[in-house]
Amino acid sequence: MSWIDIGALEDIPLRGARVVKTRLGCIAVFRTSEEEVFATSDRCPHKGGPLSEGIVHGKSVTCPLHNWVFSLESGEAQGADEGMIDTFAIRIEDGRLMLDAAVMERSAA
Repeated sequence: MSWIDIGALEDIPLRGARVVKTRLGCIAVFRTSEEEVFATSDRCPHKGGPLSEGIVHGKSVTCPLHNWVFSLESGEAQGADEGMIDTFAIRIEDGRLMLDAAVMERSAA
């Protein structure tokens, strides 16, 4: 697996997010704790809401438009809602956020 440095962990506040633009589309990077991050598509499948602007709680995010909740681990909608968001491999290395380079390559194929 190949990794791309997308920025510093400290650039994302606790229980916050930032957006990374790729050829595949916008990816939301969420920080749920001091040393835990997740990467998902930034678009809610319900009405296209920007998940990066949602509320991060536990290992979930709530869409800011209609309050749908998604697991940041699996991408699955929680509760009675149905749907799924894409999730992407991400890791922290020496305080830097490293995103799986396959995200960039998928759209080039």
